[in-house]
Amino acid sequence: MATTQVWVLFVLLSVSLAEEVKLNYKPATKPVRLFTEEELQRYDGSEEGQPIYMAIKGVVFDVSKGKEFYGKDASYNALVGKDSTRAVAKMSLNPADLTSDTAGLTEEQLQALDSVFEGTYKAKYPIVGYTAARLLNADGSPNKDFRPEDQPRFQTRDEF
Repeated sequence: MATTQVWVLFVLLSVSLAEEVKLNYKPATKPVRLFTEEELQRYDGSEEGQPIYMAIKGVVFDVSKGKEFYGKDASYNALVGKDSTRAVAKMSLNPADLTSDTAGLTEEQLQALDSVFEGTYKAKYPIVGYTAARLLNADGSPNKDFRPEDQPRFQTRDEF
């Protein structure tokens, strides 16, 4: 009899704890996609009602809720519609820095890039896709030589 009571208590406790441990899975509201440079340029904030997208480290963010910063004629509009990794790392709006190229950045700039990527963009804005240049060659074929470890500060889990 005592064994049965212990067993029932164990089952009830297990069920109640399992209810508290359930994970809340929320599917993405929009499918994540791969953007070419040309496709990304369409989301530069110039068209009213169109989302505003910006890429950093090959990850495309929807920055539309920051329209006052990224919209048409806004202070950071130069950063949108493209991968602006270098500009973010250097805290620059110089047209020459509006690129995904990270070659020659200092350790301090790479740390600033990581900090802004994690603390601002991943924390505030939804990920809507990735740049094709991150994974594909210019002709659209898969980049078989792509190695995340070759890119400064790139981690395959950056977007998760």
